[in-house]
Amino acid sequence: MLRVEGLSKSYPTPQGPIPVLRGVDFTLDAGASLALTGESGSGKSTLIHLVGALDDADSGEVVLDGVALTRLSENARAAIRREKIGVVFQQFNLIPSLTVAENLGFQARLAGRYDPAWQEELTQRLGLSALAARYPEELSGGQQQRVAIGRALAVRPKLLLADEPTGNLDEATGDNVMSLALDLVAATGCAFLMATHNERLAARLQKRVRLESGFLAQ
Repeated sequence: MLRVEGLSKSYPTPQGPIPVLRGVDFTLDAGASLALTGESGSGKSTLIHLVGALDDADSGEVVLDGVALTRLSENARAAIRREKIGVVFQQFNLIPSLTVAENLGFQARLAGRYDPAWQEELTQRLGLSALAARYPEELSGGQQQRVAIGRALAVRPKLLLADEPTGNLDEATGDNVMSLALDLVAATGCAFLMATHNERLAARLQKRVRLESGFLAQ
C-alpha cells in the first residue's frame, strides 16, 4: 500500500543545510501497522509530513496505492490527502465552530465520501454518541483525540498517519485511545504509520523501526 524509496530532506540554516532524512526506505502493506520511534528532533514528524504529502522531499519517492505522490501537482496531492490519507496529530486540530458530529464528518464530506452508516458506527465505537452535539471546548483531551481519530477514519483512508497521537494525554487515556485506533484500523484494513517516542505504545504495533541520524534502523 505504501512504498518509500530514498527519501531525503534537509532544512536550510545560515550555517548551511541540515540533513534530517538521508535516503529512507520502507514499505507498509494494507492492514499492517508500523511504529516509527526515535529521539525528539530525529525527523519523525518530517517523515510523517512527507509521507502525507504535506511537505516536499529533496529527493526520493512516496508511492501510495500505486500513485507516486512526489510526481503529482499540488491540486492532485490535495485530492489524495482528502480521499486516501487520514492524519492524527498530537494537537487535536478540531474545528471549534463545529460539533463533534460535524467534525467527524468534515473530511469525508470534503472528499465526497460521507457515509452516514459508517459515521454512526464510528461514533458508537469511539464512545461519542452522547457527545455528538457538543463542541470541542466542551470535551476532555481524550474525547477530542477520539474525535480526531474518527474524523481521519471517516473517509475510509488507504493510509492512517499519526504523529505522537497520545502525547497530550495521560497514560491510561492514551492506552484507551490507542486501543480504539488499532481496533478501527483493523476494521477498515488501512495501513497505519505512527510516530511516537513511547516505546511501550510502539510495541503494540506489528512492526517497529527507529530513526537515527536520518536513517531507519530495525
